[in-house]
Amino acid sequence: MKANKLFALTLAFVLALGVVGLSGCSSDSTSDGGDTTGGELTGSINVEGSDTIVNMGQAWAEEFMNENPGVMVSVKGGGSGTGIAGLINGTVDFANASRAIKDEEVTEAEAVGVDPVEHQVAIDGIAVVVNPANGVAELSMDDLGKIYRGEVTNWKDIGGVDADIVLLGRDTSSGTYEYFKEAVVGEDAEYAPSMRNLASNQALVDEVKGNEQAIAYVGLGYLTPDISVVAVDGVKASIETAADGSYPISRYLYMYSNGTPEGVQAAYLEWILGEAGQAIVVDQGFVPLP
Repeated sequence: MKANKLFALTLAFVLALGVVGLSGCSSDSTSDGGDTTGGELTGSINVEGSDTIVNMGQAWAEEFMNENPGVMVSVKGGGSGTGIAGLINGTVDFANASRAIKDEEVTEAEAVGVDPVEHQVAIDGIAVVVNPANGVAELSMDDLGKIYRGEVTNWKDIGGVDADIVLLGRDTSSGTYEYFKEAVVGEDAEYAPSMRNLASNQALVDEVKGNEQAIAYVGLGYLTPDISVVAVDGVKASIETAADGSYPISRYLYMYSNGTPEGVQAAYLEWILGEAGQAIVVDQGFVPLP
């Protein structure tokens, strides 16, 4: 719960600093990634990383290119770790991440002259979901940790039917995998060996739809009416509960750049943090920044 308390206490202050820091981005600057001197943005931007953010990132890219026909924005998923590795290797302009960059990743980046700069772009809650036929509507954080550590393996032990729990989670390159491990499983604990690691949020949703005994965790933007959200410590994941910090598994979503963005990259990030970009955050089912 340490991470969530910090989240709630620093939300307004940290995000205010981030917006102030970006307020100096000018559409009159230039960089190797494009030209903005003539009033029309041109250039290309490569973005890679978090599967949680990929749909939202593609929606940002499409709208930004509609408004700026001279810019090409490419967005790919693959996981937070993949995106950060791309930033370190110099193959992307922005790494999307659903977790904070690790100390060892910063060290690796600095060793090759890369300066990872963090930009908070949205807020998410990691929803715990089950099949609607499952019947379990609420779990404590303690019970959820026991389930994902493999200490509880039958639904009857937590108020459900007598059936084995089918444990689903993300793959190890996922930032959601890392964050959920820290917040729920425990920093010094491990996921149960029985957990099936799936490659995307959508794969988890599809599996839960078809299996009454399955349990999984997904970002808010992937909730659909045909899966059930389980309340955690009495609170269901939603835009409202993630925004006010009452949901215990809430987090920021990030984009990382190599140094302070300039030129077309700065304009893109400023647009994402502005009214149009944050409206897309809402459309995608996530929480806009205050």
